Amino acid sequence: MEPDTQTYPRATTPPAPLTLDRREGPFGEVVLRERGEHFEIIANGCFLMDTSDGRSERLLIDAALGALPAGRTGPSVLIGGLGVGFSLVRAAEEERWGRIVVVEREQAIVDWHRQGPLDRISGAALADPRTEVVHTDLVAHLRTATERYDALCLDIDNGPDWTVTEDNGSLYSPTCLAHCHDRLTPGGVLAVWSAQPSPAFEQALRNAGFTRVRTEEVAVARGVPDVVHLASRSL
Repeated sequence: MEPDTQTYPRATTPPAPLTLDRREGPFGEVVLRERGEHFEIIANGCFLMDTSDGRSERLLIDAALGALPAGRTGPSVLIGGLGVGFSLVRAAEEERWGRIVVVEREQAIVDWHRQGPLDRISGAALADPRTEVVHTDLVAHLRTATERYDALCLDIDNGPDWTVTEDNGSLYSPTCLAHCHDRLTPGGVLAVWSAQPSPAFEQALRNAGFTRVRTEEVAVARGVPDVVHLASRSL
């Protein structure tokens, strides 16, 4: 038998992460890491998000805009969670948004975007005159704010069935969903990112009075797809 002289590609080992910053805040530890060409945010030891893709974060914004009633001009959007900046960047790229408000509770994440390495992603979007960053807890903001928005795009966790901190679970509660409903204009859209589909959350949205409840999927390399849960307030 002839010897096998064919060469096979060697499996590449992912680069080890480099910790760029680590901070203790009121909600626990938050860490910014660099892994090769990408950045990662780790919250309380749990992977939260990175800059390797971003399709689902962009879908969060696009789907909300596409679901608004036809003819609505200069709609306002509240983005819950600055994260790695993909949702904000997508909103700023779209001229149809009239006002972009980002609510972020972690001062470290805001700093990483304003004075740190994530500036290369979000710098232009943060400089957009339509953009406002509010440093506060999202659930508290939804409860106490009086302003209404045409769209709420929420991405502060891994989803209703997999929260990074216990406090985040309140975002998906009947009480908070009622606050979300109140913060929307008639015909406004709620879009919620999740790492996996959640039929129970869909039902919770219906129970909270939302209509046109549906889920859009984004395929991932392995495992269940990322999803965006969408729901509307009646006109």
